[in-house]
Amino acid sequence: MPTSIWILCIVLLLNVAPALAGLPETVALVRPAVVGVGTFQTTRRPPVRLLGTGFVVGDGTLVVTNAHVLPALLAVEKKETLAIFAGRGRRAERRAARQVAVDPVHDLAILRVEGKPLPALQLGEASRVREGDSIAFTGFPIGAVLGLYPVTHRGIVSAISPIVLPAAQDRQLTAALIKRMRDPFEIFQLDATAYPGNSGSPLYLPRTGEVVGILNMVFVKESKETVLEKPSGIAYAIPVRHLKALLETLEQ
Repeated sequence: MPTSIWILCIVLLLNVAPALAGLPETVALVRPAVVGVGTFQTTRRPPVRLLGTGFVVGDGTLVVTNAHVLPALLAVEKKETLAIFAGRGRRAERRAARQVAVDPVHDLAILRVEGKPLPALQLGEASRVREGDSIAFTGFPIGAVLGLYPVTHRGIVSAISPIVLPAAQDRQLTAALIKRMRDPFEIFQLDATAYPGNSGSPLYLPRTGEVVGILNMVFVKESKETVLEKPSGIAYAIPVRHLKALLETLEQ
């Protein structure tokens, strides 16, 4: 075989190698960018309260999570602060954070964190996601009782459907639900088990690590305690296009 052909083959292999990475390699790349989101208060025991998951994007100082993960109010008089927790194990690093953008319609929020930039994830194209595609997500499903240990689940996109879920009874039709019914948007329904702590986890492609959605556990039908005992095996994610639109507002 001519030398030029060998060189061409090597170049092609190098170009496709990242896309052919297995899930363990992808998780190793994704995990450093996945953080815990919560609050910190020195006088509280324990001082850390983990509320959900987030992930780093952009320049390494921006963290994405669900809007519902953030506390409605902080006990400022008791010096409670918003924080993210990066790293692994019991020696996780705490960083002060502040909210810089929120999209309540799509349940998204962006935080700015202090300190040097953290590893960031790349955002993919939600429009390329199809029903049946393999996906994975990494987060903190049941908190960090034993330390900060991110957990990865995998599954498939089982459906791309409107956000409105059918109400079994008329009394379940709340004002918020009626408003969404008038202006629904599509979400990813996932054939994968997720827990309340997974709110804000990045939904990514197993072979590339590109983020295509944000896990959202608002639609868990039962209480948190019941979900831990009987997970439904179904989760939902907000397509990343809505996050991109929110990020653009920071540039204006």
